[in-house]
Amino acid sequence: MSKLVTIFGGSGFVGRYIARRMALEGWRVRVAVRTVNEAMFVRPYGVVGQVEPIFCNIRDDASVAAAAEGADAVVNCVGLLDEVGKNTFDAVHAEGAERIARIATELNVSRMAHVSAIGADEDAPSEYGRTKAAGEAAVKQHFPGAVILRPSIVFGPEDTFFNRFAGMSRLGPVLPIIGADTRFQPVYVDDVAAAAAKAVMGDAEAGVYELGGPDVLTMRGLISKMLTVVRRRRLVVNIPFGIARMMAWGFGVGRTLSLGLVKGPITKDQVKSLTVDNVVTGVNGLDSFGIQPTSLDAVLPDYLWRFRPSGQYDAIKESAKNLKA
Repeated sequence: MSKLVTIFGGSGFVGRYIARRMALEGWRVRVAVRTVNEAMFVRPYGVVGQVEPIFCNIRDDASVAAAAEGADAVVNCVGLLDEVGKNTFDAVHAEGAERIARIATELNVSRMAHVSAIGADEDAPSEYGRTKAAGEAAVKQHFPGAVILRPSIVFGPEDTFFNRFAGMSRLGPVLPIIGADTRFQPVYVDDVAAAAAKAVMGDAEAGVYELGGPDVLTMRGLISKMLTVVRRRRLVVNIPFGIARMMAWGFGVGRTLSLGLVKGPITKDQVKSLTVDNVVTGVNGLDSFGIQPTSLDAVLPDYLWRFRPSGQYDAIKESAKNLKA
């Protein structure tokens, strides 16, 4: 019988790519998620019955144990950019990661891959970074043989970064950003998935791997590249951190008063995260996996074309201008 991997958060942005790769490798895949009905799209990644979404709440021991039972490997892709109700940074990044690693060890699961993030540091300015570090420490304690992946900002067709700013570029002549000089090293989502798949299959030694792409750019540089791809001219205006913090505080008050119904575009913790560079600090982990990093230029046009003034017809119109009468 083929081997089984349980992917916690396997229908998320990164998780779905890992699920697809593991299915292609012939593994049976359990996609452990909170909302099964919204994860049915993963089933066609394999043959009938090969990829199955199941319910799991990583805040509950019994739920995690049921999802990991009988698995040869587990992957934890669960993460938050914003806290919602009981799903706090600590509950998900720290306690959730600890629970998965501890129970995987108790069930004699052979391998574990844990997706963390560059910026995971017990002294990080943001709660996001500190809880990511706590989660890593817990994984190392309970599952010493785990492979921990720390990607920089992840890009791809379903990302919430380039898609978000490309959408904002359609709203007016000015595009506001925060942390214009903060550096990033965007990594393609399928490159992260390839690294996770190698970890699951035992092709990587235990340890922490920082993952970044070939492009190192400031926030302003990333936005400029995006604007070039979507063929729009916008005035990119940097919001100083002091003003951004006050804005985030105001958005937080509005969210509290509306009982969570109104969400602002930025939180105080996200502003803190943007004060720190998000780049690989040593050897690029993708090199360690034998993976050639994918550039922004190779992928962005494939999914940002819909934000161009004429969408899919923009290139045709541009070519038509060069036709001679």
